[in-house]
Amino acid sequence: MALELRHLRYLIAVAEHGSFTRAAEELRISQPTLSQQVKQLERAVGAQLLDRTGRAVRLTDAGATYVHHARSALRELAAAERAVLDLADLSRGHLRLALTPTFTAYLVGPIVAALHTAHPGITLEVREMPQDRIEAGLLADDHDLGLAFRGPHLPGLAATPLFTEDLALVAAADADPGPLSVRDLTARRLALLSGDFATRGHVDAYLASHGVRPPVEVEANSVQALTEIVRRTSLATVLPAAVTDDHPYLRPVPLDPALPSRTVTLLRRESAYESAASRAFTALVARLVRERGYRPPLRAHAQGEAAGADHLSGHCFQAR
Repeated sequence: MALELRHLRYLIAVAEHGSFTRAAEELRISQPTLSQQVKQLERAVGAQLLDRTGRAVRLTDAGATYVHHARSALRELAAAERAVLDLADLSRGHLRLALTPTFTAYLVGPIVAALHTAHPGITLEVREMPQDRIEAGLLADDHDLGLAFRGPHLPGLAATPLFTEDLALVAAADADPGPLSVRDLTARRLALLSGDFATRGHVDAYLASHGVRPPVEVEANSVQALTEIVRRTSLATVLPAAVTDDHPYLRPVPLDPALPSRTVTLLRRESAYESAASRAFTALVARLVRERGYRPPLRAHAQGEAAGADHLSGHCFQAR
């Protein structure tokens, strides 16, 4: 029997679900058909790949080895298909970008606008997720590029530093421009990101290191919610200072001593095919951060840098 790609996908689905029934439902085929196809694969390979004796279907040792290579083969095939479809003249193309949540507040809009203006034929898929999922997704070929923070990163990833992200107290435009002593925050009412954001961890560590405990009256898991709250109340927040670039009703208030900075990086899988769309995006982002005046990347050992990955449930939206 000649092996076909469906045999690999069927085996992987059963392994992931631990059940022929659930795998058949996902694949939209009948359970007997799925079972027959997997048995055909086992006969062709000459080894039992699934242990069917327990309550859940499990991979045998041979099955685990086979699935590992099958996944790799499917990833490489998908990359080959994208490479064939890729056109160097950028008249068309598709890019899958993953990023940590705070970038949606100040970086995604300008990036999408610049990309659409320069290369309207490229479609863009943007996914918002924590950095650990970005890195795992890059290795699994779920994304082409990731916008995150300097590592350490998982083996197999290449990181290109882009710029230094500065955190600041963000207040309404009519607030005192500062600088403000960190100890003055004890009398400042704050609205902060919730604890599932790494940015909140940086803020809490900064405050604790200076023995300051300001009143936190609002916690939110949305950067947009915080900017609206600050705009309409006397509360302040702590966000990347760049959030205020396109919001005239907000201003960054520097703190003394300064909040820790983070180095923003562009991540990709080292062995991944780099499409024309990826190359164009990389050049565009590098130019954009220069034009917007963001500070160059800090050296990896620079004092005060705090690498982090904002955590939030994944959101997805499509841009064309």
